[in-house]
Amino acid sequence: MPIFISYSHKDKKFVDQLAMQLVHQNVHIWLDRWELSVGDSIIDKIQEAADGASALLVILSKASVESEWCKKELSAGFLRELEEKRVVVLPIMLEDCAVPLFARGKMYADFRSDFDEGLTAVVDGIAKVTSPSLGRFKEPEYHTDWSIDYGDVDGRVAIVLNYVQIPLNQPYTCLTRIDIFGSVVASSIFEKEKQASGVDRAKLYVLGLLSDTLIAKGGLKPRLADEREQVYQFEIKGSSSGEEYSVRIGARRIGENTGRDVLVNTSGIISETYRHMKEVLKTPKSAR
Repeated sequence: MPIFISYSHKDKKFVDQLAMQLVHQNVHIWLDRWELSVGDSIIDKIQEAADGASALLVILSKASVESEWCKKELSAGFLRELEEKRVVVLPIMLEDCAVPLFARGKMYADFRSDFDEGLTAVVDGIAKVTSPSLGRFKEPEYHTDWSIDYGDVDGRVAIVLNYVQIPLNQPYTCLTRIDIFGSVVASSIFEKEKQASGVDRAKLYVLGLLSDTLIAKGGLKPRLADEREQVYQFEIKGSSSGEEYSVRIGARRIGENTGRDVLVNTSGIISETYRHMKEVLKTPKSAR
C-alpha cells in the first residue's frame, strides 16, 4: 500500500522535493499530480487512494491548514485511526502555523530548520506503520512485539513467528515461537505465490491458513504455570491435494514467579498479526 501525501498545491516545490527523496528511499507514495490523468474523477480517485493508503503524510503549512480539501483529508485520516486502532496520520511541520486540533497531540517531523533531519524522522515513521513482517500490538496492560520470517529447510519452506509479550506492571515476559514447515506441494505453492505476488503475500497466505485453523479449533490459549515450555503440534491443510503444513507452537514465560498462572491468547495474537499484514498489503481500490 502506498503512502498518501496530503498537501496544499501552494507547497508544491517542497512536496516534489520530499516525494523524490522518499522514492529514492524505496517508499511507495501516492501524489495526486503523479497519479491523476485527464478525465479522472478527482474526488473519487483521491478518496480511493486515501482510503487504501498505509498512512497519510499530512503537510502542515499556513496554506494547508486553511485548505478545506486538506481539512477533509486530515479528518478522514483521524477517522481511520479510530476505526483501525493504529497510527495512520503522520504530520509534517513545514512552517509555523495553526495546527489543527486533532493533530496537536501528535509527534511530527520538523522540516522548519533542517530538511535532512525532517526526512529521517519521516522515513523512520513510515517504517513503523508499513512493515508487514514486524510490528507491535499495544494493549492497556501490556504490549506484544512480533516478527515473521521464512527460510528453506531441506527444500521445504519454513516460516517462523516470534512473539514477546511484555506486561507493563508485572515482573515477567511471555515468549511464543511458532514454526511452520510446508510439505513439498505446500513449498511449491509458496514459491509460486512468492514469485507472483512477493514473499510477504506468500507468508500472509500461510498465516491465514493457520489463523483459520485455530479459529475452527476454538482458539488456543496456553496456561503458563512455571518456566516450562507449553508445546502444541498439529497439521494444517491448504486447498490443494498434498498441501500440508506441520505446526509447532511453543510458549513459555521468563522472569519472576508471581505464583499465578499466565494465560496467553496465542490464537488472538496470530489473528492480529494476520489482520496487520493484510491491512499493510491491501491493494488500493484505484489499483484494482
